[in-house]
Amino acid sequence: MSTNYRYSDYSIEQLRAEIGKLKEKAQKAEQLGNISEVAVNERKMQVALAYTLNPKDFIAEKIYTLKTDPGYTFKINYINGVFAWGHRINLLNEMNEQEEAIPISLLGDAVKDK
Repeated sequence: MSTNYRYSDYSIEQLRAEIGKLKEKAQKAEQLGNISEVAVNERKMQVALAYTLNPKDFIAEKIYTLKTDPGYTFKINYINGVFAWGHRINLLNEMNEQEEAIPISLLGDAVKDK
């Protein structure tokens, strides 16, 4: 696909193929020790993966585990496309002040209410 691609226009099959290519690129970059290229490809891979998920499966005001950061959970304020906007919460239950957007593919299971 061209460099002006939009994952929202891809079919599921195209997304899966793109995820495979990005994974391969990330692995090659890692072998070459190019850490920044690894990070870029992993981020693109997460965004592409987010487009394979249903945003309606993620609910505002709920707290979810983070697949890539077990030291934090994430409270969703709202969903915009395939991005969840909200705040990270650390193990001490302290919420980051800064709101951030993360691809929904980074969210794990909803945390059960205590």
